[in-house]
Amino acid sequence: MECVRGLRERSSANLYDLVVGLVEKPLLRAVLRETSGNQVRAAQILGINRNTLRKKLTEHGIDPDAIASA
Repeated sequence: MECVRGLRERSSANLYDLVVGLVEKPLLRAVLRETSGNQVRAAQILGINRNTLRKKLTEHGIDPDAIASA
């Protein structure tokens, strides 16, 4: 668990929030690219409610339409 120790030394923040912050945005973007911006399908793949997905997209400033057209 060297990576956990390294993360803890880098920040005094809650470890869970730190890891989620590092992983969540790239994960959301990757799944949206995979689904060509289809939020219903992306939510299904992620195992979350579509409204939860939309909230997370807003929190991270991700525009699903921009990803779909990229």
